[in-house]
Amino acid sequence: MNIHTIDLGFRTPETIAAYLIESGSDLALIESGPESVYGNLVKGIHKLGFEPRQVTKVLVTHVHLDHAGAAWRFAELGATVYVHENGARHLSDPAKLLASAGKIYGSRMDELWGTMKPIAAEHLHPTIDEEEITVGNVQIKALDTQGHASHHNSYIVEGNIFTGDVGGVRIKGGPVLPPTPAPDINVEVWLASIARIRKANPSAIYPTHFGKSTDVYHYLDELEKRLLEWTKWVGERMAEKKDEAAIISEFESYVTGELAGKGVSQETIEEYRNADPFWMNVPGLMRYWNKYKLQPNN
Repeated sequence: MNIHTIDLGFRTPETIAAYLIESGSDLALIESGPESVYGNLVKGIHKLGFEPRQVTKVLVTHVHLDHAGAAWRFAELGATVYVHENGARHLSDPAKLLASAGKIYGSRMDELWGTMKPIAAEHLHPTIDEEEITVGNVQIKALDTQGHASHHNSYIVEGNIFTGDVGGVRIKGGPVLPPTPAPDINVEVWLASIARIRKANPSAIYPTHFGKSTDVYHYLDELEKRLLEWTKWVGERMAEKKDEAAIISEFESYVTGELAGKGVSQETIEEYRNADPFWMNVPGLMRYWNKYKLQPNN
């Protein structure tokens, strides 16, 4: 088995990866990225000596547009698309998903994400927890790892785990950040998913943003620590009755300052920002606090 990392070149280098799994004569793709950079994905596949129609299976970690936006392209070529059972309906009919994203990105939708079309039922496979998917000579196990999204899988193959966004964002070996956009963030569920990843005892972790890391337990410890820190940080400012705009402004400075303080270059900070727009973390964490912590009986 070979794992090939394809840089999709989304606005900046090393922001979004797709991983091509080569086993025997079979090819599977983990993550499709957004349709806007489908051409870069095709070039990456060609560079490895393959054609897109040779990809028989596409495994997306969740349905967010930067992870699954181009999956329909492969379905139209005959591939089967695997997705968490809670997310399948959004790939068969992406209207609600696109409407939600449109409220955030407005006129930039096409520029950022391109086109997303429905995937026919015969090309869509909803997964269940611990389901095994055969690719050539190997089995890829789907692991239900919610918390970032309610429709999130990680995928394990021969000691390697592909963690989408529940495994955080790490650019060029820098700090590990937890992407916390609305609407699905559930910190307790996310922590349980991190525990599941630890229990799987992987030798390498492959987040979609971006690339392989082998210091798995340090990586997961840092992810968990920062998720709890960010959650507390936002909660404290909500307790001070600050509004969302004020918290976002402070949070932008907080994150950029922390990254710079750890020696991250301005160029790499922008790559982090493209992979995990800092401002988007605040509404997600505020919604978590309002839904799970500030309601009566919580």
